Amino acid sequence: MKWTLCVLLGYMCACLCGCEMFTSLVDVRQAIHVERKLIAHLKTYIHQEWQRLREVTRFYGKVRNLHSELYGGASDGMANPLVAFALLKRLHADWFNVVRSQQADENIQALRWSHEQEESNLPKWEDVDGAARGLLRLQDVYALHVGSLAAGRFRRVGGGDRLSDVYTPAVATPLSGDDCFSVGKVAYDQEDYYHSVPWLQESVELFRAVGGRPSLETEATLEDALDHLAFSHFKMGNISRALSVSQELLHYDPTNMRVLRNVEKYEKLLTLATPPVPLGRPATKYLKTRDAYERLCRVAVPQSHLLPVRKPIQLSCDYFTNGNPSLTLLPARREVLSLRPFVVLYHDFVSDGESRQIKNLALIGLRRSVVAAGEKQATAEYRISKSAWLKDSAHAVVAKMDRRISMVTGLNTTHPSGEYLQVVNYGIGGHYEPHFDHATSPSSPVFRLKTGNRMATFMIYLSSVEAGGSTAFIYANFSVPVLKNAAIFWWNLHRNGNGDGIPVCDGDTLHAGCPVLIGDKWVANKWIHEYGQEFRHGCTRQREE
Repeated sequence: MKWTLCVLLGYMCACLCGCEMFTSLVDVRQAIHVERKLIAHLKTYIHQEWQRLREVTRFYGKVRNLHSELYGGASDGMANPLVAFALLKRLHADWFNVVRSQQADENIQALRWSHEQEESNLPKWEDVDGAARGLLRLQDVYALHVGSLAAGRFRRVGGGDRLSDVYTPAVATPLSGDDCFSVGKVAYDQEDYYHSVPWLQESVELFRAVGGRPSLETEATLEDALDHLAFSHFKMGNISRALSVSQELLHYDPTNMRVLRNVEKYEKLLTLATPPVPLGRPATKYLKTRDAYERLCRVAVPQSHLLPVRKPIQLSCDYFTNGNPSLTLLPARREVLSLRPFVVLYHDFVSDGESRQIKNLALIGLRRSVVAAGEKQATAEYRISKSAWLKDSAHAVVAKMDRRISMVTGLNTTHPSGEYLQVVNYGIGGHYEPHFDHATSPSSPVFRLKTGNRMATFMIYLSSVEAGGSTAFIYANFSVPVLKNAAIFWWNLHRNGNGDGIPVCDGDTLHAGCPVLIGDKWVANKWIHEYGQEFRHGCTRQREE
């Protein structure tokens, strides 16, 4: 317990300074501690201000009573030299001290200083931007209704425009007009008007609901939301809506020459026979497989409903020993999910304690996950997570995992035949778009170990999630929901070493990590390479196999 606490405290100190918080839910959780400190500082400020205002109220009551009882009475109060002296002194000094008091400035300066002390631990704009992009990603992949998201609910539009619940949180946390504006503005700044329109529309509605009055903490205004919404409608080809929103904006800012010119422009465009061509949903890197990917993420149905019809006898569950004596008394609980590609699920592969230990070991080393970019590695929008690498010498539990993986797969998992254990924690809307684990280019960093390509993948679910986060096999047409402590194994390469990623059959292992809708997803990956497996998984006489 003490060791775990030290790791957590060390990680907080190391990571909260300049981390990309949005890429890992661990960092988002740590931000809660920062806000708790700020709440305590704000409470102190409120208490000090309350004491100051209580003194101001006392002074006000004293002076008001003098005017109602002494100066306003039938007797001439000024005939009393004491009363006259007190009045002159009060007007000369007391009022000056009250009006020029530095207490309010001292109180707010103390609050600002406390905030500055936490500044290095606060999220940067890139975190807000990344979190907003995560919401846009969830909106797309799970077909979520923006109005419901703004109300704190996760619902999607079904047939006949009916809304159905995707997930019902225990406590709904609605967004403000300023919150929705921030999300819409992120899309707007990317010239993604397809997404900016619904979010800015929600922002306008929420600002209207409070009479357009900005709150102390808000940055945007109703006018800002209307301005951005009008241009977004224009770029989407909805000229009539752009015109009506601009006219509403002129109600609040009638002398805005830019908006006046836009109104004139929109009125002229409406008279044209050929209106502007509207924009659609932005293209992505995985455009060709987007529909299949999103369908598999949205619907977690039994594999037999997704795969081509096959004899049920081909898929099975069993207690698997792989001929290894160490598994005789405690065999692995294996479920064959697919034969081509060959994908199996091992239930309860690790215990709760082992999962917890592995996550704690990884905390201190979590860094933004990277992808292959030519001969180098780089961060990418299509992979949002943080990862750490654990050697088998890091802790006995890691070495135990390596041995257990070797027993059920029959493969050599020791480095460099097997890569170190990679532990991954996903962020807000964390995902990994369709990709292959094996290298598809001879210049890939995968070959740096000089042990060939990644022939197999062994992935362990170290946590559960409430919604989302499935592993979707795109061409094989099935997805595997997150099942805590279970592990998935599949071959990336055929026995002949081929795995070029060309979708010539349903055996390709193009797969994706679906965005996490609700929950804290952790996985551990073990990639096993070709060299070192010659006497464990050799070639056959069939060159095509």
